[in-house]
Amino acid sequence: MIILAVDTSGCTASAAVAENDTLLGYRMIYTQRAHSQILLPMVKQLLADTGRTVQDVDLFAAANGPGSYTGLRIGIAAMQAMGFAGQKQCAGVSTLEGLAWNLAGRSGILCGCLAARKNLCYCAFFESDGVSVTRLTDDKIMEAEEIQAQIENYQAPVMVVGDGAEILRQNGGSFLEAPMHLRNQSACGIAMAAFHSEPVRPEDLTVSYLQAVKIG
Repeated sequence: MIILAVDTSGCTASAAVAENDTLLGYRMIYTQRAHSQILLPMVKQLLADTGRTVQDVDLFAAANGPGSYTGLRIGIAAMQAMGFAGQKQCAGVSTLEGLAWNLAGRSGILCGCLAARKNLCYCAFFESDGVSVTRLTDDKIMEAEEIQAQIENYQAPVMVVGDGAEILRQNGGSFLEAPMHLRNQSACGIAMAAFHSEPVRPEDLTVSYLQAVKIG
């Protein structure tokens, strides 16, 4: 199975092409430009570089939230359009779950954490066995203090991935932090999670904002 995955949920725009257990290609850029300007040219070049076409793709996957209101819609709309055009299925993956899959090779408790506003973060906890990731909690909006209390309740080292780690640090939190190259939202994580997701029809691909405000 060939998956084309994108993540446009935050300040990074990324795309990945994966076939079964092999990552064929990946592009990511940290940018202040609109995702609508960057995403499709990035996908087009990535497919060309990997020797694949849109018609070769079996599943179109996108981060479906939480995250930037506008960014999420751009990624979802792009994958829907390609799914419709090729009569292929799609997959919507939680941005926080995609973050956790970035660290699938590390055994232990993982915390996907994205800054929302002020002292609030989008947060979910997962567990990795070094190969795959299992969800422990639903995606929620939580105060930094609540997240830190939950981290301490696990009574084991917890690795936090996502820009919400900065808010936790400012509140004196004690935790491990993902390394720089794995810290941000990534289409690679979305692709890995998509292999374990339930495909949907393009028209059923939806966004989960968790709150009805734009944060990026």
